[in-house]
Amino acid sequence: MRKFTLLLWGFRIFMKKINIFNLHPDNEFEKMALEIFQFQAENNLVYKAFLGHLKIDIHSVKKIEEIPFLPIQFFKSHKVVSSDETIQRTFLSSGTTGNEQSKHFVTDLSVYQESFTKGFEHFYGAVEDYTILALLPSYLEREGSSLIYMANDFIQKSKNKKSGFYLNNLEELAQNLEELDKNNEKVLLIGVSFALLDLVEKHKFKLKNIIVMETGGMKGRRKELIREELHQILREGFGVENIHSEYGMTELLSQAYSKGNGIFECPPWMKILTRDAEDALTILPEGKSGGINVIDLANINACSFIATQDLGKTYPNGTFEVIGRFDNSDIRGCNLMLMT
Repeated sequence: MRKFTLLLWGFRIFMKKINIFNLHPDNEFEKMALEIFQFQAENNLVYKAFLGHLKIDIHSVKKIEEIPFLPIQFFKSHKVVSSDETIQRTFLSSGTTGNEQSKHFVTDLSVYQESFTKGFEHFYGAVEDYTILALLPSYLEREGSSLIYMANDFIQKSKNKKSGFYLNNLEELAQNLEELDKNNEKVLLIGVSFALLDLVEKHKFKLKNIIVMETGGMKGRRKELIREELHQILREGFGVENIHSEYGMTELLSQAYSKGNGIFECPPWMKILTRDAEDALTILPEGKSGGINVIDLANINACSFIATQDLGKTYPNGTFEVIGRFDNSDIRGCNLMLMT
């Protein structure tokens, strides 16, 4: 009981000490990342065991490039948490038949809400100024989606009564898009790729004021397309210059955004590194393709250092590009430990 009380007390003191949403990325990000690493290395039992298996002396880690990243697969098999606080919400990955879902146990939803709200505002301005049209059928049709949670919060904050989710009512959505665009309204249409393709196959648009944002994924509904082909079809179908993109996942509490050409930017509390496909502990220089490692400082209640199954490259200005995914046979050096 005393150990639990001390852990809970330590977590609350640590949360009060840090202020990830007001840091200056040029000179504060690394310091805060290292503080969170030390905290999670001691208090996240799964991450602590992972580091122990690698024989990492956590006190010798002095740069973010030296931090080992937890393979994202552990969210499918283990409870990845950094405190014994009550779980407020469990987010689940989409998963497919026969595949186990990732589970993200969130102990403080206010951190997630602040992260996605300030992240959006960082790139697009106040959510309240937009009409939010969410075309996310594959997410609406299941429970536990963190994307639906975020979109619903945006819809609730929007001042336009036309904001909402759209499932099979594509005619109503098309009509609202045309009307809102004609009235010069600020509009965000956020949709899963296959649903956006369904929409432009039935309707041809010439929109001037609409931000069209794809969240990726065909979810088994269509043949997978490379980004350039997908965006070309959507640009022509909606009549817009650029297709925006959102990069996020169940296991994270922050999102990166692209305003065109597939080049993503992170909010100040998030950073992307790439790892060697042959050696998961080796960080690659900018411009080299490799596995995407994400530092998400908002993910304090779980693990802020995640090795994803995405492939990409980073650039000197801090932006990054997603160029594909590992298949299971290509993940080398990442699954360094099987824990029972």
